[in-house]
Order: sequence, then structure tokens, then C-alpha cells
Amino acid sequence: MKTKNIAVSALVALTLAGCVLNSGTKVVRPADRPVAEISAIAAMKGDELTEKCTFEKDGYTLLYRRHSPKCEQGVKYPLVLFLHGAGERGNDNTATLVHGVLPICRYAMRHGDAFVVAPQCPSDKKWVNQDWSTPSMKRPETPSAEMTAVMALLRELVATLPVDPSRVYVTGISMGGFGTWDISSRMPGFFAAAMPICGGVDESTVELYRGLPLRFFHGSVDGAVPVDYSRRMDKALSEAGIPHLYTEYPNVNHDCWTRTYANDDVLGWLFAQSR
Repeated sequence: MKTKNIAVSALVALTLAGCVLNSGTKVVRPADRPVAEISAIAAMKGDELTEKCTFEKDGYTLLYRRHSPKCEQGVKYPLVLFLHGAGERGNDNTATLVHGVLPICRYAMRHGDAFVVAPQCPSDKKWVNQDWSTPSMKRPETPSAEMTAVMALLRELVATLPVDPSRVYVTGISMGGFGTWDISSRMPGFFAAAMPICGGVDESTVELYRGLPLRFFHGSVDGAVPVDYSRRMDKALSEAGIPHLYTEYPNVNHDCWTRTYANDDVLGWLFAQSR
């Protein structure tokens, strides 16, 4: 495993939070603790952990799943945006639960809880309008309609829910890894950390990521998204002197997300970040 290290802040305790926004309240972070019995959290299924939601903006309808904490007045939560891969596209508002979302929800519940938001990209659409078959990426000048809707959704959730705006995170796999790179570059100062997994990015845009805690992952024999995408960005970030963490799994194909989200140290790093 290849890893490049940066100094990260000490793990910030997560918290229970209320579901009614009170702009006059102080952000409170009580002790890091599970919100239910560990065994009960582990047994919860997707329909128990998340609810189906719909967001409409400027004529666009975006389906998404949301995990919400139990309410406690005057406390604010972190928020994690999860962007799924190409195989989970559609309009069922359920396929998004196949990878990533459940381990993130369960980790959050074991450590005080958080909002977890997983939008669904329609069939035949992409989070980023890029050609995956090319040997290098060129960042589109404008976001896709799907990404535009996701950005609008995030702004609304932060404005209307008890979200701690200093602890908003984004992560995603494959097509969602491309999306993670893209959205974090288009919303400077919004995210506390970005964690793309087996995605791709235009390495010439490296300066757009300065100041953003970054941790990204790829399998060395990925047959779907070439590992060279991540290797080139790792090199570009290093040459620009931008701190980051890059992990390459030896002899691992496309699915490097299962072990990544199962690693409490990785999720602990993500939730430790704060703007």
C-alpha cells in the first residue's frame, strides 16, 4: 500500500443534533458516543437507516436518500455527501444504498451521528460530463445538470437543517469519484474534506484543491477506471506542494471502496476534518 501523509487534526467528537435550525444556538459537541447499541446499529438495513427524499429546483427533480440524526435542540451535525457509481444510476431511489452509504451511516451512528445524503444520478447521465475512455481528463467549464442540482441541494440542506457548516464532507466511488473531485473544485471553501475513490480528475486543475484536506484511493490493477488518473493527480499535488493522502492498493481491481469504507481509521480521518 502506498500512502503519502499530511498532518491532520485530532479526531473531533461527533454529536447528536436537533432537526430544527436555530441560528442563535451555539454548536455543541458532546462526547463521542454511539446513539444506539452497537449490535442494533450493525443490524439496521438501508430502509431503516435512510429515507427517500426529493429535491426540485429550476425544473430539475433530484431523487436522494437521507440519513438524519435524532433531534436534540441546539446541537448541529456534520453532513456527508456520498456520490454513487455508474451502476447505481436510475430512478428507483434505492440503488444508491448498494455501496458506501450504509457503512458511512453506521460509522456515524457509532460516533455521535451525522446527516448522510446520497443523490441518485438518472440513467445515461453522469455527475461529470467527461469521457471515461480517454487517457486524460479535461475539466468541463460548467457542471452537469445533475451536479448543479446536487450543489443546490447541499446549499439548501445546510441552510435549513442543523448542519455544522464547518464539517461538510464529500466522498464517492468510480463515477462518484469523478464527481467528488468535480464538486469540491466548484464549491471552494464549502467542504471540510474530500475523499474520492477510484475516480478521475484533470490534474491541470491542481491549484483548485489547495487548502482542501484530500484523501484518495485506487486499486493498482483497476480495469474500469485507470489507476493512472490517481497517480497523475498524486504527482501533480506533490509537485505543487499541496498536502494530501493517496493510497494505492496493490493487485486490487475496481472495487477498492469496500475495504476503504470498512476502515474506521479512514472514516475517522474524514470526520476529524473541520474548516
